[in-house]
Amino acid sequence: MSVHSSTRRRRLLLLLAPLFAFVALASWAIASPVGASPDDDYHLNSIWCGQGERAGLCESAATPETEKVPEALEQSRCFAFLGGQSASCQGAGFSGADNPLVASQRGNFDGNYPPVFYATMSMFASDNISLSVIAMRLFNAFLFVALITVACFTLPRRLRVPLIWGTAICATPLALFLVPSTNPSSWAILSGSLVWISLVGYFEASGWRRIMLGALSVIGVLIGAGARADSAIYAGLAIVVAVVLTMRFTKAYLLKAVLPTALLVAAIALYFSTNQSGAAMTGLANGSPVEGTPESLFSRIFLNVPSLWSGILGSGNLGWLDTPLPSVVGFLVLGVFGGLVFRGLRHVDWRKGVALVGTFFSLWALPTYILFVTKAEVGTQVQPRYILPILTILAGVALLSPLATRFSLSLAQRIVLGASLAVAQSVALHYNLRRYVTGNDIVAFNLDDGIEWWWGLPISPMGVWALGTLAFSGLLVALLTMFDRPRSPVGLPESEDPDRDQWREPKVLRDQASLDAATPSSA
Repeated sequence: MSVHSSTRRRRLLLLLAPLFAFVALASWAIASPVGASPDDDYHLNSIWCGQGERAGLCESAATPETEKVPEALEQSRCFAFLGGQSASCQGAGFSGADNPLVASQRGNFDGNYPPVFYATMSMFASDNISLSVIAMRLFNAFLFVALITVACFTLPRRLRVPLIWGTAICATPLALFLVPSTNPSSWAILSGSLVWISLVGYFEASGWRRIMLGALSVIGVLIGAGARADSAIYAGLAIVVAVVLTMRFTKAYLLKAVLPTALLVAAIALYFSTNQSGAAMTGLANGSPVEGTPESLFSRIFLNVPSLWSGILGSGNLGWLDTPLPSVVGFLVLGVFGGLVFRGLRHVDWRKGVALVGTFFSLWALPTYILFVTKAEVGTQVQPRYILPILTILAGVALLSPLATRFSLSLAQRIVLGASLAVAQSVALHYNLRRYVTGNDIVAFNLDDGIEWWWGLPISPMGVWALGTLAFSGLLVALLTMFDRPRSPVGLPESEDPDRDQWREPKVLRDQASLDAATPSSA
């Protein structure tokens, strides 16, 4: 195959990647019923009341901090914590038939969460709850794919691998489940992928690219802080990481730093605008605090926090923590994550080192602190999804390559990486479907046998599984081309360092470096 045909094939695959990504997320969106994500009854009530009182959707109740919502929303969690119970326990009200309003205190009626996520999702709310929830999930899938795609094609080339693969190796299975959901963590995950890398690109790029990347960083902060208060903290961490990775003590840099400074102030203000911010001082609500000395509690928490990280990467349960996955999922994903991050540590300068250490410290210290002041054991109160955005930032920073260096993998490495993630995703999607279609007390490959619950869509559960498997595999094939080794011109030897490429330092940084060199030292 000629170099030109290989380049055309690579570009075609990359252009198809957003479509593959959306189809894969859409498959996960319809792989679980209404109310499947954690605390979904709370979030659904909050969404239906996200734009205030509306006849038939959200009406005022007689008592404070109580609203009337469709009865079906209150019944949406009928299968929660009951792994053998399928979603067939949900009644007819989910399709719009006979859905009276009932009073509920389960919702964001006291301003505990930021309002932006709920208000946006509320635009899709209707009396047909099933159709509304599918629309919300597909919208969040589209939003995720659209913003990541725009960022990828706007960023300087060396920053595309940290964005795409930093997100990809943290996605299976938890992020794939949560992004196309009605849980605010969907936006928090997107913010964690978008903010830090957009700001790094903002400092390195020039012209329209800098404007676009600055806008994306603003959108990322607003999306994250508008969904969860803790996501505002993570946005602040992302801003600090970007500044550490790019800082230069020049007038030009300080002028550009006005944007991230303003975003940091905004993130802090948004954090303290919600009632969730109180958890930073008093901890989370805990009806059963752990007994024992502070020293013993701290040591147990500190040494077991890494289980939250592995929970993100497949060793934890999905849904209401009642959808267990086989060990092969966590084994494969954790292996890919560890291998790729370790490969990224081949190139570490002081900036990247400081950013990595700071992010890793946050990944360990934040859950340790919250659990300690809450007096709770690891595995309660703080769930893996809460810290998923930090892990995504850590992975992305680890995959960051120096200027003029390309992050490449051999063919064998790409095959192992792609096959591992493809198998892990396929198995996780199958188990997630099984849990709701029949309950996980039934073990069988064919999801279409003995169906107890389904949407009534023209595609069957097995069809969704096959579509999701093929789409995700196609996405991996497309994205793995980003790791192709550079080709040398005919007749010339390969560079001794296989990572070397013809990428050059961005022009804005070259110009600034030349200016700095030409300026006499004040010393």
